[in-house]
Amino acid sequence: MNKETLWKLCCAAVILVAILTFTPVITPSGRYQPQLMGMPYTLWMGILQAIVLVGITYLGTLVHPGRKND
Repeated sequence: MNKETLWKLCCAAVILVAILTFTPVITPSGRYQPQLMGMPYTLWMGILQAIVLVGITYLGTLVHPGRKND
């Protein structure tokens, strides 16, 4: 895959994660089970989502079309 394709995939993944944030998959109303290490569902899903976004952002910095190769 070339950098342009990877960049577009990164953009699409960020948009998908952002849309999923506001669906009941990530933030269900009134649900706190299951718990993971004492943290409610919404909290650990939010942390997982943040980790995924950081990973996509890092990959995006590596494949950005305007990045100059050293």
